[in-house]
Amino acid sequence: MAAVSRMIGLVGPTDVTILVLGETGVGKEMVARSLHQISPRASRPFVKINCAAMPLELLESELFGYERGAFTGADRRKPGKFEQASSGTIFLDEIGEIPLGVQAKLLHVLQDGRFSPLGAREDLQVDVRLVAATNRDLRAHVEAGAFREDLFYRLSVINIRVPPLRDRPTEIPLLLEHFLATHAVQYGRPRPRLSTADLRWLRAYPWPGNVRELENVIRRLVVLGPEAGVLEQLTPSRPPAAPPAVSGTGADQPSTPAGHPGARPTTDVEEVGLWEFVARARRHAERDALELALTRARWRRDVAARLLKVSYSTLVRKMREHGLSS
Repeated sequence: MAAVSRMIGLVGPTDVTILVLGETGVGKEMVARSLHQISPRASRPFVKINCAAMPLELLESELFGYERGAFTGADRRKPGKFEQASSGTIFLDEIGEIPLGVQAKLLHVLQDGRFSPLGAREDLQVDVRLVAATNRDLRAHVEAGAFREDLFYRLSVINIRVPPLRDRPTEIPLLLEHFLATHAVQYGRPRPRLSTADLRWLRAYPWPGNVRELENVIRRLVVLGPEAGVLEQLTPSRPPAAPPAVSGTGADQPSTPAGHPGARPTTDVEEVGLWEFVARARRHAERDALELALTRARWRRDVAARLLKVSYSTLVRKMREHGLSS
């Protein structure tokens, strides 16, 4: 995020078109607003439109407006978002959802600063700065014929990629402090106290919904209180206190204390049978692989997950199963 902040500071004061990339909930709109706030247009409008939330048949009229009589029910003139954002910034969220027909008109605006509202006889001239965002792979959309190649290159003059929250675990305590304080004041409730175990687990949780999910969890925690079991309702669920001990081959000396989840086996194959013996050996090999990857990655979980070719959430779950922690 320090790199993201540096990029915002570098390109924010310019009028260059920006494409913000990242998963849903990582804070792409916050990046767009930051770009606007440090630009010469900061005192002018910041207009946002979520292209994914707008019905396709209404998107063109929402962006470009229409004249009275343009279609049935158009009993008055309506300015579009581009006109409303004149001299300011327009933020097109989820731009990958725009249909091809509207893409052509958008390209015309970006190139010439001119567009024609529905039913208009003359073009309008606008001066806007465009910031777009998407959680999709636009290049793949281009190859599939779902997104115009010329528009793609016109949009991606400068790309700012916002990393997912699971790759920013050191930020979680700061975000927690902010959300706890903000929502305690907002809802007039006492600020909940989080234990060390709570904080440790919240940092390890993969947060598939990113910052938005974290904020919603804290909002529920503030409103409902700790006794509601808000944290326990997250999926994947919180780990048990200690998994049962695992056995293994009798020839090896234990590398961890007996009863630990990663303790080496002392059971002979004749005592437990082939399938149980193999299952225990597999668990032991799995733990060795985890320890090796984590050591090579210096216990950076995102790096270890890539080394093992598994998802971050799978790595965290496996670490819990084997009693591994950084």
